[in-house]
Amino acid sequence: MTKSIGRCVVVLLLLSTAAPAVLAVIDGLLPNGDFERGPPESDLNDTRVMGRYSIPEWEIEGFVEYIGSGHMQDDMILPVPEGDHAVRLGNDATIRQKISVTRRTYYSITFTAARSCAQAEALNVSVEADFGVLPIQTVYTSSGWNSYCWAFKAKHSSVWLSIHNHGHEENPACGPLIDFIAIKTLHQPHLVKGNMLRNGDFEEGPYIFPDVPWGVLVPPMSEDLHSPLPGWMIMSDTKVVKYIDAKHHAVPCGGYAVELVAGRECAMLQEVKTVPGRSYRLSFFVGDGNTGCHGPLVVDAYAAREMMKVQYESRGTGGHRRAQLDFVAEENVTRVVFQSNNHHMKHDGTLCGPVIDDVSLVPVHAQRHPHP
Repeated sequence: MTKSIGRCVVVLLLLSTAAPAVLAVIDGLLPNGDFERGPPESDLNDTRVMGRYSIPEWEIEGFVEYIGSGHMQDDMILPVPEGDHAVRLGNDATIRQKISVTRRTYYSITFTAARSCAQAEALNVSVEADFGVLPIQTVYTSSGWNSYCWAFKAKHSSVWLSIHNHGHEENPACGPLIDFIAIKTLHQPHLVKGNMLRNGDFEEGPYIFPDVPWGVLVPPMSEDLHSPLPGWMIMSDTKVVKYIDAKHHAVPCGGYAVELVAGRECAMLQEVKTVPGRSYRLSFFVGDGNTGCHGPLVVDAYAAREMMKVQYESRGTGGHRRAQLDFVAEENVTRVVFQSNNHHMKHDGTLCGPVIDDVSLVPVHAQRHPHP
């Protein structure tokens, strides 16, 4: 018996040595996703990284710089949001990392980026053949840094994540700065009792960095095959909505909500199966996120042929109101749409807008009148 147990232990040890377990990434920063571990001094030419594998955990290509907080370029200071270092992607530059994932699982990538001296900057984010081009020329914070997200479905157990600047400027160093790259597993939301909409409470969404106060910008679906905000599509050419958390914002319900920061240039929508001729009720919260967004915040809500404007008079300190829209379905599929009626700005000149949360859709049964 003892010999048999011994042989089993030896076999298990041999198997574990021959085929080490490959663990999928966990939610949070990728290895050296904050770039605090930098290249050796011998691999730097001023700020430019000269070696392909000089930045630990990353592979680079093209004109990539390693930037310290407070670095000066001409008369411009390049800040770093957290920590001491970031990278800058110059002309046709790429930074990539190989990550272990679970096949057929959805993931969202969140990263923080800032423009430098180029005017029309965009970043190509890709995993294998899937990619999205994320415009970053619109700035939504006073610091110049914004967090962006992009989602993919894993086709293999090991994939390359790449962030690429395809811009070409006269000054090759005029590219976007990148810091904080994280990943999160996305769970596709199921329908819950009492709501025909998926993820109507927005509790499933991209990773939000715990110490970053500005939320995450969700790109338009034209730039993203899989939504990092499951159940919802973002329709626009270049504008976004902002995914916010209760830690840094006033959220009407639960831990997360959406702020419509782009006025009428962007719409958030979901398509839902309905029965033609049947009555339905769409209800939702409208409020402000306690970010200093003052004035009348108006949300336009659409369903079938019905439309309503919901106004919330904001003092910029938080608060919300409930609204509902009754409609009769005309098709087998009805599109529910939310849009900010106007552009809004805070005192520092950054864009803001109304907050949407706890969206629900239910059938409304006709009331039966008693016989006389």
